[in-house]
Amino acid sequence: MLQVLTAAAALVVGAVAGFLYRKTIAASNVHSMESQAQKTLLEAQQEAARSLKQGLDDAKEQAAGVRREAEEDVRARREEIARIERRITEAEEDIRSKNAGVLSRAAELDEREERLTYVREQLERATELHRAQLEKIAGMTSSEGREVLMAQVLDEAKRQAMSQVREIEQRAREEGEERARKIVTIAIQRVASEQTAESTVSVFALPSEDMKGRIIGREGRNIRAFEATTGVNIIIDDTPEAVVLSSFDPVRREAARMTLEKLVADGRIHPARIEELHERSMRDIEDRIRRAGEDAVAEVGIPDIHPDIIKLLGQLQYRTSYGQNVLRHLVESAHIASAIAAEIGLDATIAKRGAFLHDIGKAVTHEVEGSHAIIGAEIARRLGESPEVVHCIESHHGEVEQHSVDAVLAQIADGISGGRPGARRESLETYVKRLQRLEEICTAHPGVEKVFAMQAGREVRVMVLPQQVDDMQAQVIARDIAKQVEEELQYPGQIRITVVRESRAIEYAK
Repeated sequence: MLQVLTAAAALVVGAVAGFLYRKTIAASNVHSMESQAQKTLLEAQQEAARSLKQGLDDAKEQAAGVRREAEEDVRARREEIARIERRITEAEEDIRSKNAGVLSRAAELDEREERLTYVREQLERATELHRAQLEKIAGMTSSEGREVLMAQVLDEAKRQAMSQVREIEQRAREEGEERARKIVTIAIQRVASEQTAESTVSVFALPSEDMKGRIIGREGRNIRAFEATTGVNIIIDDTPEAVVLSSFDPVRREAARMTLEKLVADGRIHPARIEELHERSMRDIEDRIRRAGEDAVAEVGIPDIHPDIIKLLGQLQYRTSYGQNVLRHLVESAHIASAIAAEIGLDATIAKRGAFLHDIGKAVTHEVEGSHAIIGAEIARRLGESPEVVHCIESHHGEVEQHSVDAVLAQIADGISGGRPGARRESLETYVKRLQRLEEICTAHPGVEKVFAMQAGREVRVMVLPQQVDDMQAQVIARDIAKQVEEELQYPGQIRITVVRESRAIEYAK
């Protein structure tokens, strides 16, 4: 606007200056030019006035625009300032609210700390009072109670350590499963000689090859149930249409063979059916044992034998002594004693009876401790045999001094029957005795229900009662058995001790 005013003023000044100049120039010709000069001056004044007015209007318009822009900018800045002020106010309110919450929380914490301090003091006083009452009731001081507690903590630490050892052994077992299988296979091949295999295994023929899969069952549950129930190791290999039953106990092996025969014939193979048919097979075995004893008595021709003795004689049908069948040995000894007595002109009744019964103690030697001669004599005495026959039994191994010819004849007949070429094998008897001792060691531990020696004595499976033995105790039993076996028995390679703890829940839907 100032520029417009300056321009207008300059125009006015220029116009006046032109007018004065023209007036001076035309002074000489005043009269001729006066009218025209006046006219020109008037036009110049009008033009100057129009220009000044236009300039003033433009200046006013520009000044109004600048003012409007300035007012808009001022209004915008005021609104921004107002928003900032509101934000600051809100922030101040939030801070004041948080400060109030912090102060309230601090007061609450102070109050809680005071309550905790009070409770702690009360608890300490109650603990002291309780300790004093416990010492008075228990009759022991704090140091004695501490010793009891330390003993409990030590026991718990042992259990935890055993749990960790168990986990470590489990990992090692998983990592070395393939190597362990190779070691066991090589040990069985080196130790299980031909005569041992002939006396400890039975080959069972199958109707078809697919029956092997049914015997194994899903994830091996059938074969595990079969081995756990019968105590016999079942070997399934590449032999076509045949499986092998392995056990040093011939009664147990025969019961397993009969069970497997019934399962194959029935076609329903599962754990419950295995247990059912095994119980039936055991009853059948008892019938066979009774018939075997009766057949032996009839063959020898000795009357008036107690039924319990007949049962013991039948059990000897499935037992061997140095590889010789014990029942056949008794029949043979009775015949030899009778023949010798007849040759020297003596009554063969006592000698024959004593020779026939001299080894009945072997039927229970794995169940009762002691010499089979003394055990057999006690059984015969309890079941009504005459003192002469009892003397023949107890003295046939020289443990009791002989004082009758009949006792001497019974001993001679025993020696002749067992001493003939090919009658006995020392290695098998030693092997069987070792397995029997192995089972006795396992049975002696509390909580053990059944014991089965398998894999030619390379594995022992110990079935424990789950109500009496927990998982940690089962681990301890396995370690104790392994340590006792290492101390008492001599054997090649290693023996695997497996303690099995199984719980079952059975209900009947009616």
